[in-house]
Amino acid sequence: MKFTKATNYALHTMLMLVTDSSVKPIGVQQLAEAQQVSPTYLSKILTRLVKAGMIESVSGANGGYRLSRNKDDITFLDIIHAIEGTNSLFECDFVHGSECLIQAVMREAEEKMESHLKNTKLVDLAQKQAQI
Repeated sequence: MKFTKATNYALHTMLMLVTDSSVKPIGVQQLAEAQQVSPTYLSKILTRLVKAGMIESVSGANGGYRLSRNKDDITFLDIIHAIEGTNSLFECDFVHGSECLIQAVMREAEEKMESHLKNTKLVDLAQKQAQI
């Protein structure tokens, strides 16, 4: 199972925003440089996070991005869904009738993974990072 690079950048960007304790926005250039990624590419990812209501864009000379949600409520799953969507990772293409047993196993595995990601808060990771 593999998530896109966009999800990787989104998770790292959100961790930076959660770790930053000020309400002052962080510019896209600074966020991009920290991850060694193109600001243009990162802007597209940030737009998805804005649409998901996780961050807000602030215009002007001191503009940038900052959290729009309580940092204690942001989970890995929230960020992944904002970037990847909510579709199932596995869809059986065969016609088996009402239920495909392989599909059932894959859904169960996906539900367990989603449960873990839903229970993993970004703020907890930020706290661990601060201790390093």
